Parts: sequence; C-alpha cells; structure tokens
Amino acid sequence: PVLVSTLYKRPLKWIFLLLLVFSLITMWYITFSSRAGLENMNPLYFYQDEPVYRQPRPFTLRERPSCADLRPFLVILVASSPRDVKARQAIRITWGSRDSWWGQHILTLFLLGQDTQREDRAAALAVEDESILYGDIIRQDFVDTYDNLTLKTIMAFQWFSEFCSSARFFMKTDVDVFINTPNLVKFLLQLNSSENVFTGYPLIDNFAYRGFDRKRYISYQEYPFKLYPPYCSGLGYILDGKLALRTYELMGHVKPLKFEDVYVGICLNILKVNITIPEDAEQFFLYKISFDVCKYRQLIAVHGLTSSELVQYWQDLSSNSSKTC
Repeated sequence: PVLVSTLYKRPLKWIFLLLLVFSLITMWYITFSSRAGLENMNPLYFYQDEPVYRQPRPFTLRERPSCADLRPFLVILVASSPRDVKARQAIRITWGSRDSWWGQHILTLFLLGQDTQREDRAAALAVEDESILYGDIIRQDFVDTYDNLTLKTIMAFQWFSEFCSSARFFMKTDVDVFINTPNLVKFLLQLNSSENVFTGYPLIDNFAYRGFDRKRYISYQEYPFKLYPPYCSGLGYILDGKLALRTYELMGHVKPLKFEDVYVGICLNILKVNITIPEDAEQFFLYKISFDVCKYRQLIAVHGLTSSELVQYWQDLSSNSSKTC
C-alpha cells in the first residue's frame, strides 16, 4: 500500500508543478505583454492621403422629424443594439424624455445596425415598428456586433455631417449610461467658446491590452503601439459640432480600429485637438456608482446601469429635487 501511494503521488506532483509553471507563464504574459509594442505612438501610422476608408452606407432608418427642422443645441446619439428595447424605452422616459433644458433644444436618437440574426425578420420588423412609433432610430445595414461598434460610431458622425451639421454639440453615449441632461447642458453652456471642444471621461496613457480577454484584446497587427493616444471613454464623449464635422471628414483617411473611442481619439490626435478635461472629476464615471441624490445631482454621466436602475435613479433624483446637499 505504501508503494502504491508513493507511485500515485509522483504524477500528482508533476501535474502540480506543470500547473504552477503554466500559471506563472500566464501571469507573466498578461502582465508584460500588455506593455509591449512600439514606444512612440504615431497616429499618422493609420492615416492615408486619399480617403480610401470613406464608405458611406445608406441609412435604412432615419429620425423623424428631421434634425434640420429642429436646429438643436445638443444631439445625443446613443449606441444601442436591436434587442435593447427595454433600455431604449428607459431612456425615453428618463433622461431623454425632455427635448429642452435651460432654453436649449436637445435631440436624443438611437444608433443601430442590423440584427445579427438576419433571418429573424420578426426582430427587424419590431425595430421598424419602434421607429414608426417614436421616430428616434438611426440605422444602417452593417451587422450589429461588438466588433462593429466603430462602424456604428462612423455612422453617427456621417449622420451628423449629412443631416444635423448646424447642431452646436455632438455627444455619443451608450444605452447603459445615466445622463443628468440638465447638468450636461449647463456644463456645455459654461464652456469657453471653442471649436476644439472634446470632453468626457479622459483616458491617458492607457496600455494596449494583449492578454486573453477577447473583449479588450487588440493584436499587434491592428495596433502596434504600446500606448493608446489620449482619448475619452465611449461611455459619453462630447465634441463641438464643427469639430465633429472635421472628424468625420478625416475618418475617410484613417483606418478603422476595433475600439471606437480609441479610433475617435486617434482622429482627434491627428487634428491636434487636446481633451478638454472637466474641472470637476466627479462628473463622468466610468463605472456604476450607488445612487446618492447629492452625487447624482452633480454628475453628468455614469456608466453601467441597467434599464430598471435608470428608471429608478431618475425617479429618485426627480422626487428629491428640493433636498439640500
């Protein structure tokens, strides 16, 4: 029995050692490979003299009434997927419910691609019915997937350039973001008049991730540099309207990248536009924070909320408007 036990333990010992070595190699890879790449980020690496990346797609759904008739101060374009019906409805009855704050007109619209299940005609019809009912959906014919988020953002800039170029400000956000719209408008009204406004949650000296998380991973072939340029998180970035037009014009010359917010950052880096960093660090939140009426009264955007949380937090904020903080 002792001999059998010894023989049994030896393979276990080697298995344990192999697992330990594998774990150490994995930790090393994740830790150090993310810091590999070319040291000096050169945005012109992605630039072509000719607009070879300009591929304007036709719109299969558009807003109603048209932006040209409304002449908004601010356009908020919300990245959404065809099946985010509850989230879109939550926004319509909360922070997107009003079309003006502080005397400034706001237009809130949703950005969609085609459903990933192209044969699912019922889903497509549901989106078209929703568009007829609310008139707030913009759609093109690319497949709506995570890897196509940059196409969705390019669509947003294309739509703005073609149909809403007179708006003072352009904002792109996501469907799981709570926006304090009156605070946002107040913030924009207080900005110095400049055509180079680019603001939001700033991300500076972010490493290009080379680990195993597919959602965050980017290959050396697609992005050979160690660091991303300064950019604003896709949770909600804002550009001056004229800057948005210049950005779209440039996009035809810049190779699309997997991450839409990094891609916009590259474009603005080429345009030599710096991020307008908010003076108050408690205005844009990359991750969800628990509801506190005083905090939510002061912030502009917070990321990562469910549709039910959007509704609840908006109701709580509205019902406690007289509370002293």
